[in-house]
Amino acid sequence: MGWTILGYVVLGVILLAAVYFIAAYNGFVGLRNKYEEAYATVDVYCKKRYDLIPNLVETVKGYAKHEEQTFMKVVEARAKAMQSKSVAESQTNETALENALKSLFAIAENYPDLKANQGFLDLQAQLSSIEGEIASARKYYNAIVKNFNTRTQTIPSSIVAAICKFEKQPYYEVAEQERENVKVSF
Repeated sequence: MGWTILGYVVLGVILLAAVYFIAAYNGFVGLRNKYEEAYATVDVYCKKRYDLIPNLVETVKGYAKHEEQTFMKVVEARAKAMQSKSVAESQTNETALENALKSLFAIAENYPDLKANQGFLDLQAQLSSIEGEIASARKYYNAIVKNFNTRTQTIPSSIVAAICKFEKQPYYEVAEQERENVKVSF
């Protein structure tokens, strides 16, 4: 009679472990799908920005024909950003694109007629809106990745993560040059 109770206890522990393993695995799959969906959302907003950039460049080109080097930098940065294959590569290329766009807007500051052009103002407003959407999408992605990474690093779910090869995922982070203090001079 003692062995049957012990047998039931062992069987119960094995069943509980199996149920936990299945639940943990399904939780990881759900979080992985969420961070992949979140990354795809960032990608969609970036695509909207990529589609807007040629119109912006052409509008500025009409006013600042001698700024060809800046236009080429924007076009090249856009092309690289569109071809990004990983989060890290995307971060690097997106930072380069953002810097190229800053140069483009700096040029626009030198042309009062351009700054008053309704088409340019509309494109600038659309770009600003898209930048806000990208920031929100990146924030959501980072929140999902934080949940995923926490589960991969805490016991007992880390055991399931190791067995099933679920690995820590990278965050979208601010580039090093963006972390520097802004220099203001009068």
